[in-house]
Amino acid sequence: MDRPPLFSSDLRAAYEHLHAASRADPYPDWSARRDRLKRLAALIQDHEALLCDAISDDFGHRAIAETQVLDIMPSLEAIRHALRHGAGWMRPRRASTSIWFWPARAQVLPQPLGLVGIIVPWNYPLYLAVGPLASAFAAGNRAMVKLSEFSPAFGVQFSRLVRAAFDPAELAIFTGGADEAAAFSALPFDHLLFTGSTAVGRRVMAAASANLVPVTLELGGKSPAVLAPGCDLALAAERIVYGKLVNAGQTCVAPDYVLVPRAELDAFVAACERAARRLYPAGLDSPDYCSIVDLRHYSRLTSLLVQARAAGVKPHALFDGAQRMDLRHRLAPTLFIDPPLDIALMQEEIFGPWLPVLPYDTVEQAIAHVNAGPRPLALYWFDRDKRRIARALRTTHAGGVTVNDVLMHVAQDDLPFGGVGHSGMGHYHGRWGFDTLSKLKPVLRQPRLAGTALIRPPYGKTFTRLMALMKR
Repeated sequence: MDRPPLFSSDLRAAYEHLHAASRADPYPDWSARRDRLKRLAALIQDHEALLCDAISDDFGHRAIAETQVLDIMPSLEAIRHALRHGAGWMRPRRASTSIWFWPARAQVLPQPLGLVGIIVPWNYPLYLAVGPLASAFAAGNRAMVKLSEFSPAFGVQFSRLVRAAFDPAELAIFTGGADEAAAFSALPFDHLLFTGSTAVGRRVMAAASANLVPVTLELGGKSPAVLAPGCDLALAAERIVYGKLVNAGQTCVAPDYVLVPRAELDAFVAACERAARRLYPAGLDSPDYCSIVDLRHYSRLTSLLVQARAAGVKPHALFDGAQRMDLRHRLAPTLFIDPPLDIALMQEEIFGPWLPVLPYDTVEQAIAHVNAGPRPLALYWFDRDKRRIARALRTTHAGGVTVNDVLMHVAQDDLPFGGVGHSGMGHYHGRWGFDTLSKLKPVLRQPRLAGTALIRPPYGKTFTRLMALMKR
C-alpha cells in the first residue's frame, strides 16, 4: 500500500529522522542491506514501463529501448553486482603489522558512514539515482536523494514508488528547484555525492564545506576522442557517432570533440555521415532519436551553432533537418570542422549532438592539445599500435579511458568511475562505491604481552640498543 509522503517539503525533518535512524542502527547486517537492494531492484523491474514513459515525457521523446539500455539495465546490473559481492565487501580486511609491533594484529573494518546525500541530474535520472543508492545500501547507509527539477514526470513516479517500497527511515526522495537543491547540499550529511555540471559542482562543494561534509563530485568537461594514424576509421566513426548521438549527446561522458589526422579528415567526415544514417535511417523522424530535454537547452545549443557560424565555421549536418525549428526539441547531429578554439563551442561542454572535429599533424600535437585543457571526465583513443596506446595512457589524464570504443568503461562495475581535476573527484561503482561510502576503520589488536613495553620510559640501555637495531 502506498504511504503518503512523510516529508514532502521539510528537508530538515527528513534529515533528522534518517540521521537518528542511522545512529540507532550503526551497522546493519547483510540481510538488512540485501533486503534494501532487492526492494530497489523490484521497484525497477515491476514498474519498468511506467519509468520509461515518465523519462520519455520529460525529454519530449526518448525511445523506450534507449531508456532500457541507458537507465534500466545499468541500474539493475549495479544492484546485482552489489548483491553478489556485498557480503564479501563487508568482511574485515587483513592488514600487515610492522615487525616492531608483533604480536599485534591489524585489520580494516568497513563501517557504514550513516546518512548519504545524493544529488541526481536529469539526463539519466534513474541510473544516476540507483547507481549511488546501490553503493549506499550495500555499505549499510540510509540515503536522501534530490532529483532534478528538469525531470518532473520521473520525479513524481519515482518518489511515489519509493514511498511505497521503503520506510521513510531508510530512504527519502525530494524534487523541487534550485532553492531546495541549495538547502539539500547544505545539510550535514556523512557524505554527499553530486552528479552534474562543473559550475553547480563548485556551489555544492562550497555548501558542503561549511559542515566539513566529504563530497564525491561527478562532473563533466570536454571529453576528447583521438584517432591515431592508421586506426580503423570506419569503426571509430561508427562508435563515436553512436556515443555522441545516444541520448542526443546529453551524456557527461559523450565524446565532446574529435582529433583526426589531417590526411584522414575527409574520410572521417564521410564515415560519420554513413554511420549516422545507418543508426537513424529516418533522420530527425527516427523513433529511436532522442529529443533535447527542454527549450532552455535547445536554445543554448542553437546559440552555439549561431556563434560558430559567426566565427566562420561551416556546420556539416549528418542528416537533414539541422536548421528546422522542432517542437519536440530535436536537433540533427552536426560536425564543425576545425573551429577556432576560442569560441563557446570549444570552451564549454556541449551536452548535445554537435561534434567539433579538429585535424592534427602529429600524435604529439594531439596529446599536447588534450593536455592543454582541463582534465576531462573521459578520453577515447582509437589505435592499432599497442606501444602508442600505452604512451597515450601514461601521458594524458582523464577520469576514465576506453580504447577503441566510447562510453563503455562506465558500464564496468569493477572499474572505478570518477573524474579528475575539473571533471570531478572521488570514485564510485561496485567495490569502489562501497569503499567511498564506508569508513574503512583501522583496528589494531594488541595482546596483554607486547614488545611496545620496551619503548616506554624510563629510557635506558635497553631502549638505546633497541633504537639502534630499529634504525638498521
